[in-house]
Amino acid sequence: MLLVAPQWGFSEEINGANTAWILTSTALVLFMTLPGLALFYGGLVRSKNVLSVLMQCFSITCLVSLLWVAVGYSMAFSEGTAFVGGLTKAFLAGVGEESMSGDIPETVFIMFQMTFAIITPALVIGGFAERIRFSAVMAFSALWLLAVYAPVTHWVWGGGWLAEMGLLDFAGGTVVHITAGVAALVAAIVLGKRQGFGQMALPPHNLTMTFIGAGMLWVGWFGFNAGSALAADGNAGMAMLVTHLSAAAGCLTWSFIEWVRYGKPSALGAVTGMVAGLGTITPASGYVGPAGAMVIGLSAGFVCFYCTLWLKQVIKIDDSLDVFPVHGVGGILGTFLAGIFASSELGIFSGQGLAEGVTIAAQLKVQLIGIAATFAYTAVVSGILFFVIDKLIGLRVSADEEAQGLDITCHNEVGYDL
Repeated sequence: MLLVAPQWGFSEEINGANTAWILTSTALVLFMTLPGLALFYGGLVRSKNVLSVLMQCFSITCLVSLLWVAVGYSMAFSEGTAFVGGLTKAFLAGVGEESMSGDIPETVFIMFQMTFAIITPALVIGGFAERIRFSAVMAFSALWLLAVYAPVTHWVWGGGWLAEMGLLDFAGGTVVHITAGVAALVAAIVLGKRQGFGQMALPPHNLTMTFIGAGMLWVGWFGFNAGSALAADGNAGMAMLVTHLSAAAGCLTWSFIEWVRYGKPSALGAVTGMVAGLGTITPASGYVGPAGAMVIGLSAGFVCFYCTLWLKQVIKIDDSLDVFPVHGVGGILGTFLAGIFASSELGIFSGQGLAEGVTIAAQLKVQLIGIAATFAYTAVVSGILFFVIDKLIGLRVSADEEAQGLDITCHNEVGYDL
């Protein structure tokens, strides 16, 4: 992401085209969560839990929006240490209509970044779906935003230590996908398996809903990646193109593997492969070219497919909606491959070029440091948060409540009254 440090005070250099594009991108990224992710996840759970997932996505959107304005934005993007920003912009102190971030209004930049902050903890809910207390979801999302998301955002996009090292993460391979994927993995381990996992089928209740949500995610992702150029220019155009190509390659790769292994490609596999392609291209989207993007999408479909099988069938961790093998692994893979396909010396597979004097090997070292640091920090802090929340208010619903479904037990409503 080509971020520009906010410029406090008046500027006459506002760029109308760039501002219009980021306003549009902001709406597209919010559209990814509401209703995109909500419908995508909602269709994947059983009918007795569909409202709980929709409610979690909706409530996280509201909670994070307020926390982002209160302290999150300042912690991520104001001047501070190499680890985290300060609180000089708490409650957006000093921000007015005339405040600028580069050549767009700072309010637009704040809102655009808010939509990223919203979808990241919303992605995590796929790891503990169908078995967690609503109060625990809210407590974890609030604390995790401030303890994990805001600091990692500062590391990468806010002038922190990974930014200083030159990490390539255009739109959130580390900031969004690795953090969300690792947090979901920790959640699945801490909460344990759903009732019946491994002994009975726990199929999605409405794949039509999931398909609709998947389509919304695909469209919204253009704002996610192309919007991260923070300009209406060629960089945004290329980011949009490579995003689309990777999604298509991931979808077809996953479907082909299923076709070979099981005799038929599944609808669920197609949309999962598409999301894997989108998540994997995210960190590389502003740096790679079309041919490189197709390789990244193909790699995403292959690697994420087998990671999903390994997680559920071999080590038997119930990451309910495959957040870690799709988003976490995809984020890791994409962040690594960005260090290769960004090079301008790969012929048809070349990207926009690495920094002057930086070799692929040197860039990959930085990418691996960023991956390892984000993974380790997120795992440790998420584990601590789950432990504390469990001790204070409890994480998991009772066995009877889980059997009855979270729609009734947590919200006293049902998703369908037919």
